[in-house]
Amino acid sequence: METTATAPVRASEVPTWAAEVDVLVIGNGCAGASASIEAARAGAEVLVLDAAGGWGGASAMAGGSLYLGGGTPLQKACGVEDSPEAMHAFLKAATGPDPDEAKLAAYCEGSLEHFDWLVACGVPFVPKLWDQPSWEAPTGYGLMYTGGENAHPFDDLVPPAPRGHIPHMEGKRPGERSAGWTLMRHLVATAERAGVRCRYDTRAERLAVDDGVVVGAQVSAYGERCFVRARRGVVLSAGGFAANGPMLAQHAPRLLGNMLIGTDRDDGRGIRMAQAAGAAVRHMEAAQTSFPADPALLCRSLLLDRHGRRFVNEDTYPGRVGQAALYQQDRQVFLLYDDAVAEEVRQTGGHVPEATWVSDDVAELEESMGIAPDVLAETIAAYNAGAEAGRDPLLHKSARWLRPVAAPYGVLDLRGARFGVFTLGGLHTTPQGEVLDLDGEPVPGLFAAGRTTSGVPAWGYCSGTSLGDATFFGRRAGRSAARRSR
Repeated sequence: METTATAPVRASEVPTWAAEVDVLVIGNGCAGASASIEAARAGAEVLVLDAAGGWGGASAMAGGSLYLGGGTPLQKACGVEDSPEAMHAFLKAATGPDPDEAKLAAYCEGSLEHFDWLVACGVPFVPKLWDQPSWEAPTGYGLMYTGGENAHPFDDLVPPAPRGHIPHMEGKRPGERSAGWTLMRHLVATAERAGVRCRYDTRAERLAVDDGVVVGAQVSAYGERCFVRARRGVVLSAGGFAANGPMLAQHAPRLLGNMLIGTDRDDGRGIRMAQAAGAAVRHMEAAQTSFPADPALLCRSLLLDRHGRRFVNEDTYPGRVGQAALYQQDRQVFLLYDDAVAEEVRQTGGHVPEATWVSDDVAELEESMGIAPDVLAETIAAYNAGAEAGRDPLLHKSARWLRPVAAPYGVLDLRGARFGVFTLGGLHTTPQGEVLDLDGEPVPGLFAAGRTTSGVPAWGYCSGTSLGDATFFGRRAGRSAARRSR
């Protein structure tokens, strides 16, 4: 029977250690793989455990974008100008409130070196820019906007630069077979070449401590429990907690009833194990929220609240739109478009669902939507007047996506639709991957990275900041663990 207990085991109570290594890494997604590579390169004997039957986790299911910038070789090859300062200014605004300033600075300053590290691990990138709104770029494109850099409110703050670096993968099928798998394949191969050992179908259950120092973990494989000793440190990289209903109810109740982006092993056990050993957490209510409509359709349409009024510029990052719809509107939203919009989206390869209601009569639509008379008519009139003039004085949508809509209008009812979600909150860590306790002091022997921690996306999100900061700070956590005295 699987235990739910997470309280640490005292080393004096461990009957015998089934295995002993320098660094024990728990979770083999991109954070764990990166940690294991750097720990092994620092001279440590490394063992990686994963509860699944193989490597990858949520990382292998992801679109694969890594948020990098500052003037990477890929950006330069695509004719993009960028700097670490511009990257920092954008991320500070886009990932707040309350970003971790030290992590943010380290991430932006180290972005160029990190890109080179990924390339040295064999991760391929094609120097071609995709500039259409979409969740993922098609095969053959290696760079895209992934955070609303070229939309209000950020385009006036800092010169826009695309920073979504996408590993090349032949035959991509977004949502089914994406570039996260390619990223993981190369990271795992690099780890294997460095001498890292992996054990799958092995679940970490509790940490082992010796006078406050983390020295290993209790693990379970095929119903048998044993203990693995870590002479230098344990790195937790076991994902977030979006698959744990009770944790969501406690920390992020608005996520309940939505669609998990990740795996059923994103159950927060790594976080709870560390908390039981005295670790602190940050931003446990924060989450990435994908909007349930094609970005190509969203940016050309009118997104309406339950009263029939617009509330966010539709051309910004769709995850930002998703957060606004979930947290501000409680998912009570509609999407309005016309035949011309639908046809243009189809021509770009986008998806247009069947509208809930179609009518030439705005009053009829208002009645069907359950909103007050004349509100929708006023919204459409104001939008069209601005579009005719090439501006959006209310929400500042770019002129590129402004065009008056005309009857017949289609309305997609998204009230209560399931949004794709994953958690952003987690363990409080230093930029070097040390897990901090409630007093802000490191828990000796314990390190963490990836969605088990609160990282660069403190609250706001940009696609690629998960894989980006998981690999970046995973490397640092692995090095820190390897360099710790035995």
